[in-house]
Amino acid sequence: MNFPDFYGQAPVIRTHDPLAAMLGAASGGVLEYHYLDAVRLAGHSCPTVAGAFLIGRAGLAALYPDEPAERGAIAVHMPAPEKEGVTGVMAQVLTLLTGAASDNGFHGIAGRFKRQGLLSFSERREGEAILFKRLDTRATVAVRLDISQVPGDPAQGERLAAILQDRADDALRTAFANAWQDRVRRLLLEFAEDPGVIQVTPVQ
Repeated sequence: MNFPDFYGQAPVIRTHDPLAAMLGAASGGVLEYHYLDAVRLAGHSCPTVAGAFLIGRAGLAALYPDEPAERGAIAVHMPAPEKEGVTGVMAQVLTLLTGAASDNGFHGIAGRFKRQGLLSFSERREGEAILFKRLDTRATVAVRLDISQVPGDPAQGERLAAILQDRADDALRTAFANAWQDRVRRLLLEFAEDPGVIQVTPVQ
């Protein structure tokens, strides 16, 4: 596959899914998610997709500090309506990682393994933090992403305008794509542990 090398260097999110274990989908129910999984889901790589991946990673690590997160046992609340901005894109990535789904999710088997209704959206914007809640302990954390500390190439605006107006040659298109992915690379590899970029707050 012709993907940037840094995709394979990004953090890996390890989870345990009891439904996957019962159905024999994964040995022991262990599921590992790589950034490439999120790219394939979204169909592209951008700071939003990478940011959602890191938000999910941080939220799960905070709720399950000593063990893999229990996929399907976590509720996720988005702080904005589903159709606002990039909310829906981020929610899709978080569904991948947590199993939490909206009304179209898996309804369970005999009252178990239900994912339907575990993903919710605010009716109007309520800030920036995404909430993650364990269903067993009710422990909850709020995770916020601030990518202002990972600025993009200042020439990107002009490059994008040229591309959208069909004025760009191959060299400009390549420069735009390389600069775009370089910002994603820096976010994933240099800022994944930065508390100024990924902010996790316990919710009482």
